[in-house]
Amino acid sequence: MNDKSYRRIINAWSMYDWANSAFATTIMAAMFPPFYRSVAIAAGAAENIATSRWAYTTSIALLLIAVVAPILGAIADYTGGKKRYVAFFAGLGILATAAFVFIGTDTWLLASVLYILGNIGFAGANIFYESLLPHIAKKNDIDQVSTRGYALGYLGGGILLVINVLWFMKPEWFFMPNQEFALRASFFSVAVWWALFSLPLFRRVPEPPVVRDWDVAAGIGPVRAGLGRLVTTFREIRRYKQLVLFLVAFWIYNDGIGTIIKMAVAYGDEIGIGMTDMIIALIITQFVGIPFSFLFGTLAKRMGTKRSIMLALVVYVGVCIGGFRMSTALHFYVLAFVVGLVQGGSQALSRSLYGAMVPKAKSAEFFGFFSTSSKFAGIAGPLLFGVVAQIAGQSRLSILALIVFFIIGGALLLFVDEEEGIRVAQAENAAAL
Repeated sequence: MNDKSYRRIINAWSMYDWANSAFATTIMAAMFPPFYRSVAIAAGAAENIATSRWAYTTSIALLLIAVVAPILGAIADYTGGKKRYVAFFAGLGILATAAFVFIGTDTWLLASVLYILGNIGFAGANIFYESLLPHIAKKNDIDQVSTRGYALGYLGGGILLVINVLWFMKPEWFFMPNQEFALRASFFSVAVWWALFSLPLFRRVPEPPVVRDWDVAAGIGPVRAGLGRLVTTFREIRRYKQLVLFLVAFWIYNDGIGTIIKMAVAYGDEIGIGMTDMIIALIITQFVGIPFSFLFGTLAKRMGTKRSIMLALVVYVGVCIGGFRMSTALHFYVLAFVVGLVQGGSQALSRSLYGAMVPKAKSAEFFGFFSTSSKFAGIAGPLLFGVVAQIAGQSRLSILALIVFFIIGGALLLFVDEEEGIRVAQAENAAAL
């Protein structure tokens, strides 16, 4: 493959981050959480109960995808067609997001169901999208390719969020009757954006070859084959000790990161920070994240991937402390800026470190485990946030409680021997040739 073809494939793969980040920004982080809280409050819920319902809805969505992710990944490795699975789940997420326009002013249960379906589509597609990474990236480029995807995601999600904010703040400029119409138009625009910018992935990224562990002539179906591979992976997991240790560390510290992303605006809304201020702050996070995602790729080459992630986790501890003391819009702006420094880099390097320790023949299966670990982790964080908020009557202690995820996850990460993990994966790749 020549350099031009390689760059074309990498750019096409990275554009899916650009496409689906619109869901992560406008829906998950910025505009849907306060809309959901307003719908729940209109249905009679108290302020803290509305926040708790949002937290529980998020946990349910993550639980459902976590249960099926490893099985789906194993099936995709056996049958091939990773891109078809991306298309199926992305289609589910796109249709559910488009249906947000039908949510009424007090139909919080419908809002929960549609968000859960949208989140399943978003997370499910990511499993198979990310499983393509070790197949398309050259060995020495994997950190840079992963961070490139996150940087483009920040840019794409940030551009649409700016457009959506302008619609919401000045609907008359765009011939919209009011802010409620602008808000629903913003939700629909996410579905269109996600669908449109997914196309380069399907057109230009090659489907990886299939490596089957079973005799096709034996008539083993894909579901049975996928489950069989999953059982085999559990039996042989000790061969990937460093991979498993990293998964546990990631499972814990990514719980804290994910909870901050999903709950920040709902928390800010509860303590009285205006929606406009919060959305502008999140736009700052998006655009600060672009150069710093690239910077973390460079930093990983100089000080190592694991140390770069550790640096980000220390910053997150400071964010939790700052969030506990936050009381003004200025505080929210400062914390949003700080999160932008480390959010994309920490997640991109986690993805690339995992990808470097994954055998290519089992990439979708192992990225299914990667997704499962993050989703099961994601269940605990919002659930803890919701329970603490419900018991305490407000959410400040919920933010402070997230520190434990960064401390424990970081401590486990210290014990990961990334060089050994990469050697084991390379030996597995050589044996499969």
